[in-house]
Amino acid sequence: MGTQFVLSEYINLSMAQAVYDKLEDGTFTGRIPSCPGVLAFGTTLRQCEDELRSTLEDWILLGLKLGHKLPVIANINLNREARHDSMGAV
Repeated sequence: MGTQFVLSEYINLSMAQAVYDKLEDGTFTGRIPSCPGVLAFGTTLRQCEDELRSTLEDWILLGLKLGHKLPVIANINLNREARHDSMGAV
């Protein structure tokens, strides 16, 4: 993969899996099947996509904070234990 922005790449790859539907009232709904509970609505497709991205970001941050197991997306695993290296003398 070679990217240094792992979280950004994870979000972008997750968003690439998004599924959108147009509702009977003309509004839109979006979801990411591999990320349970990530769902959004919008009056336009663009607004729905923006809302879905925001929901996904919040979902990831909350999941990391609470220690929830997040799905591995395209071999990006955010579930690894944090490694704390010594800062040594600063």
